[in-house]
Amino acid sequence: MTSRFLSSFAVALACAAAAIPAHASLAIFATVPEWAALAHELGGDKVKIYTATNALQDPHHVEARPSLIARARTADLIVATGAELEVGWLPLVLQQAGNARIQPGAPGYFEAAAFVPLLGKPQRLDRAEGDVHPMGDPHIQTDPRNIAAVAKPLAERMAQLDPANAGYYRDHLTQFSARWTQAIDKWQREAASLKGVPVVVQHKAFTYLLAWLGMKEVAALEPKPGIEPTTAHLAEVLALIQKQPVKMVLHAAYQGDQASQWLAQRANIRSVTLPFTVGGTPGASDLFGFYEDTIQRLLKGAA
Repeated sequence: MTSRFLSSFAVALACAAAAIPAHASLAIFATVPEWAALAHELGGDKVKIYTATNALQDPHHVEARPSLIARARTADLIVATGAELEVGWLPLVLQQAGNARIQPGAPGYFEAAAFVPLLGKPQRLDRAEGDVHPMGDPHIQTDPRNIAAVAKPLAERMAQLDPANAGYYRDHLTQFSARWTQAIDKWQREAASLKGVPVVVQHKAFTYLLAWLGMKEVAALEPKPGIEPTTAHLAEVLALIQKQPVKMVLHAAYQGDQASQWLAQRANIRSVTLPFTVGGTPGASDLFGFYEDTIQRLLKGAA
């Protein structure tokens, strides 16, 4: 076989390889649906995403199942919320996975909350106060401006881990950011009438949503975060809102709505189910649908 033939064969092989569509290069383990959805917006067909939880699960309470450990073992990038949202299960998953690439401090470990100013930091750290988060409220996904704050550093981390596709991730970030800015402007115009609207929440999970829209939380049905409402506490809330009326009671799709329905019926207000994350309701099928559906449900509840 001549050297000229070998050279021609090598060139042909290289051209053929270049013509083969690129396969997913980055294996991403997202702890919750919102970060899986954002990674998809940024990564497209260059990433393979596994979501550890679904929208109808309480993200605080997840079992460190063997299937999660197996997925973490082969992941290139963990995308977590942080701020102790996953503290009850993710450290065990990471430990059991034995994957050095995704341990805290490694490039393959990413916490979204590190890029967002956290609200709701407790004044007193005492577990007797319920499910408190010392770093602040971890439910940052309820404000779309936080998604924007996370998008750029996440795209850069993806580019760092997969330099061959760095330009792709950055181009997708630019496209997503333009669409996202326009969408936020639209949602804020649509939700202008919600400013100042008083509400009750079932669980203190909407801190960022209410701050974004300028709504007012009057009371929570849980006497302490993560503690199931008692009849006595519900009666206290009912007495409070008879003096200080509210428009609706909000609960996340992953929660049972018995307490919200109890209050809504007795106070003659609406009980409003919010998706809380991507997939929480039929209309919240992606990031854009998540906020669009949230706004429309709030407007209907306030009408």
